[in-house]
Amino acid sequence: MNKNEFLSRFHHARTIQPELDYPLRAAGKPAAVLMPMLERQGQLSMLFTLRSRHLKHHAGQVSFPGGKQEPSDNNLLSTALRETHEEIGIHPQCIEVIGSLPRYRTVSRFEVVPYVGFVRMPLEMTLDTNEVESVFEVPLSFLLDKNNHFIHWVKRKNAAQHPIYFIKWHEQVIWGATAAFVRVLSNHIAHDFSVEQ
Repeated sequence: MNKNEFLSRFHHARTIQPELDYPLRAAGKPAAVLMPMLERQGQLSMLFTLRSRHLKHHAGQVSFPGGKQEPSDNNLLSTALRETHEEIGIHPQCIEVIGSLPRYRTVSRFEVVPYVGFVRMPLEMTLDTNEVESVFEVPLSFLLDKNNHFIHWVKRKNAAQHPIYFIKWHEQVIWGATAAFVRVLSNHIAHDFSVEQ
């Protein structure tokens, strides 16, 4: 799938059923991430970060660049672009944002909006090593294939069971909200062509 094929699948008018998120009892803290898409020789991949291991929260976990909304951010898209620039050095002018996915509530009490955007090539990054240990890419075809998604059901306190998603790529394990965002994108792309699994 190349960029044009992806865009034709992404920009459809149908409503996509979101994945189950964590049922917060009150409004969560607003946050946003960027799901960075790369195209090389007609093939698409997605860029992930590995968070630094010394961090207090989510140390060593795979994530997308992003974070909580700051008062200086005009909106959540500004949050996603600012965090991407701060974490991995990609300037907002180098990102073509094509849309967003449904808001997703997390057990850490955030309400996260994932934005999907293509990064201009050649890719130039400067990592903030205080936050990001490394980056890696995964082919989009692998991520969208639900045969590569694993689900573990958990129950916390008095809440109903909810799923935690896992996607393993070589030595890396993409899980939690990050995997859920990928899962929602898979639903969104597959639904248009009636090939949901």
